[in-house]
Amino acid sequence: MDYNALAQQTAQEILGYSQDTSGWKVVKISKKVTVSSKVSKKFHGNLYRVEGVIPESTCKLSDFLYKPENRVTWDKALKVYNMVHKIDSDTFICHTITQSFAMGSISPRDFIDLVYFKRYEGNINVISSKSVDFPAYPPSSNYIRGYNHACGYVCSPLQENLAHSKLVMFVQTDMRGKLSPSITEVTMPSHLISFILNAKDGIKTHKVASGHGRHQGGHSSFLKKQ
Repeated sequence: MDYNALAQQTAQEILGYSQDTSGWKVVKISKKVTVSSKVSKKFHGNLYRVEGVIPESTCKLSDFLYKPENRVTWDKALKVYNMVHKIDSDTFICHTITQSFAMGSISPRDFIDLVYFKRYEGNINVISSKSVDFPAYPPSSNYIRGYNHACGYVCSPLQENLAHSKLVMFVQTDMRGKLSPSITEVTMPSHLISFILNAKDGIKTHKVASGHGRHQGGHSSFLKKQ
């Protein structure tokens, strides 16, 4: 599999989602985070768009979200987040195991995702993620293997305050298993808002701990919030 070509294609898809203004329906607003959705063209489920403002520069926010080192310390939805294969400085494959959520009605899932970081003109950074087959990590009987269709983050400077960033996240996750789609539709918006709030808290804590030094946080996929 040509992972580099797939990574670039996925990043372009995420950028395209961010430029698509039609058909979105706002499904939840809480604590200055907005979740919208539309029917996914990839599977029988929804594509979610999550928007919020993060009090950090675009460069540092992107760095924090992309790197896997401390992801599980702030992302409360995850039990495991490991880089299992580094392709180059901007591309890697990760293995994720989620916590159960929705009061236990959605059991833990695991994912194998191709993660990629891409800079675009205008100080716009895209971090994309898409599930792939990776022979070294076949599905296990311990977890249902979920599938992330093109997911990711778009980080850009907030025009009113360039020291802050606008973060837009896109998620379209096939949970698989015998889960009713209605459970996902009901629980996912709150779950995605929690991710943004956890990221805000995580980057604030990391900034204090590192003395405003270089961030060593985790990338994001988000997408693995299942």
